[in-house]
Amino acid sequence: MNALSLNQITKTFNDFTAVDELSLSVPTGSIYGFIGPNGSGKTTTIRMIMNIFYPDSGTIQVFGEPRKTTHTDRIGYLPEERGLYKKMKVRELLQFYGELKTGKSVTSEVDEWLKKFELSDWANKKVDALSKGMSQKVQFIATVISNPDLIILDEPFSGLDPVNTNTLLTAMLDLQGSGATIIFSTHDMATAEKVCDYIFMIHKGKKVLDGTLNEIQDKYGSDTLRIRSKNKASGLNAIRGVENVHDFGQIQELRITQGADHQAILKELLNSNKLLSFELTKPSLHDIFVRIAGAKEDTLV
Repeated sequence: MNALSLNQITKTFNDFTAVDELSLSVPTGSIYGFIGPNGSGKTTTIRMIMNIFYPDSGTIQVFGEPRKTTHTDRIGYLPEERGLYKKMKVRELLQFYGELKTGKSVTSEVDEWLKKFELSDWANKKVDALSKGMSQKVQFIATVISNPDLIILDEPFSGLDPVNTNTLLTAMLDLQGSGATIIFSTHDMATAEKVCDYIFMIHKGKKVLDGTLNEIQDKYGSDTLRIRSKNKASGLNAIRGVENVHDFGQIQELRITQGADHQAILKELLNSNKLLSFELTKPSLHDIFVRIAGAKEDTLV
């Protein structure tokens, strides 16, 4: 059974179609990444899953049940807009959320999560005394304190430093290991590559990618030459067979035209640059994202 199934859902706002006949299936126990440019329809899709918006057409099922009849306590939701009761103390707030969802005391669970997120010393502080990163971790705990079967996180890493991002990632993997299904939206392609079992991309309301990272990359083939040079490589755009160049500072990724001679390109690179490393590889998720989001509408598959 899939944890979530969307079948041809559409949502319009006046004359604007935010989500257009979208279908997808999220396997139970998976980590499923939602990616897409700003305004692409990610948050609208999540809000339909959460019954905040209702689709104009199509159906949504959660664990095989129509969404409207699914028990809400099976779902944990972290919205894009953060919101906590700022005058409540951290422990009291988390106990309130947990008891609201489960109908029982969650004191031991709260203490365990506070320890895991290194927030124990802040348990009796008011929420408005917390930093942004701390507040975000508290809201994550509030989302999962009831041990939901399906966890939906809208941009959970926004504004977090690398240490706190790793803390959240570790917690997500632990929850998956305990049987939870996790859906999260993100603009962090590197994170999506590392942790997602499946990746879905929406663009202008339509699904443009859906599958494992390998399945997605296989559609493009090994058309990327990733290089690092002693001094910043020069003249890359002038090389025959190089279609596009992404310059990441220390590393450059060269997109190769179909049928180009990779060895000839490498030879020309060596004529004018001292390379420290080079690799013919499949495009990164970041590159695929840019190709789709930056493409003309009539070139999209």
